[in-house]
Amino acid sequence: MPVELRKRKTPPPAPARASKKKADSKTKRDAEESPDTEKSTLQKATEAVTGTVSTAGAVKDAVVGSNGSSSSSNAPKVGETINLSDFGGEVETHEGQKTTLAKLVEESKSGVVLFTYPKASTPGCTKQVCHFRDSHTPLTASGFSIYGLSNDSPKANTTFHTKQNLNYPLLCDPERSLINAIGLKGAKGTTRGIFIVDKQGKVLAAESGSPDGTLKVAQDIIGSAEGEGQKKTSNEGEGQNETSKEGGETA
Repeated sequence: MPVELRKRKTPPPAPARASKKKADSKTKRDAEESPDTEKSTLQKATEAVTGTVSTAGAVKDAVVGSNGSSSSSNAPKVGETINLSDFGGEVETHEGQKTTLAKLVEESKSGVVLFTYPKASTPGCTKQVCHFRDSHTPLTASGFSIYGLSNDSPKANTTFHTKQNLNYPLLCDPERSLINAIGLKGAKGTTRGIFIVDKQGKVLAAESGSPDGTLKVAQDIIGSAEGEGQKKTSNEGEGQNETSKEGGETA
């Protein structure tokens, strides 16, 4: 009896790739339809970065705009007269004596010169204090008293004073109350500068500057004051001579 061959059943077809194609088609279609979405996302990211940069710039401008400092916007200007009685609060000399600007002015003959420096015993500050040390005699000839001012501690300023053999006091203002009042409070410390006030409380100088620059301001201002004083004395002498001469002629 002949053997009957059975046909093998055809295996079920593999999963159609149509779905992949369909998916690919959908992905492609989505990609073609998404430029606006991508553009929008990119635009938002760009705006976010720009906003961050703008904010950082604003912060920087705020710091720089404060004259490199965070000092009071009410700091006196040259030509103004300040009320010394409550100006700048209390400070301390390097020897530990409490004082105020009002007391310093009262004790002076013509007024007070305050030069500010950022940090005791650093190169620039050493140069500055030595400038005022070496020029102390001509500067004080006009009756102005010289003081260095910083936010250093009495201990730091005493060491600085002794090492540099200074011939004038250093004022310590850790809270930077006086430094702020004269407009020389820096963002992180003290701005180098100079402030000069006469016996009547009139501001003669108020500005930041270099070690050389602060000395020059003092020399220019105090030199002018000294010149005016000498001129006044000379005029008074001439007046006395004229009176004496007239008296002699009358006699």
